[in-house]
Amino acid sequence: MDLAFLDELKFDQNGLIPCVAQDAETGEVLMVAYMNRESLKDTAEKKLASYWSRSRKKFWVKGETSGHTQEVRDIRFDCDLDCVLIKVKQNGGAACHTGMRSCFYRRLTDSGLVEDGEKVFDSEKVYGK
Repeated sequence: MDLAFLDELKFDQNGLIPCVAQDAETGEVLMVAYMNRESLKDTAEKKLASYWSRSRKKFWVKGETSGHTQEVRDIRFDCDLDCVLIKVKQNGGAACHTGMRSCFYRRLTDSGLVEDGEKVFDSEKVYGK
């Protein structure tokens, strides 16, 4: 694979670029994470979503602990080359570390925030607390 595209991208001052993960079939936005050159290269080559964890300051493959991996179907970039969109097949049903199908499980209503997403697994059993 020609990796010259990496030099065209606009990574931030920390060497990161935001990435939106979207269900390839339904269009549902599953999560937003960050990638560095290594994780984007790994994702492009292996077709398995990999990210950079800002909180843990380490490379990680989505689903390495939970088994809820993301098979990459398409990789796209915005017009400014400063954001990545990956269309994925979400294996295991959950994209969110909380056990929800999507990280976007909260909706704003007139009475405030409401949780209305689908819970797929118990995050405390998978990750501990």
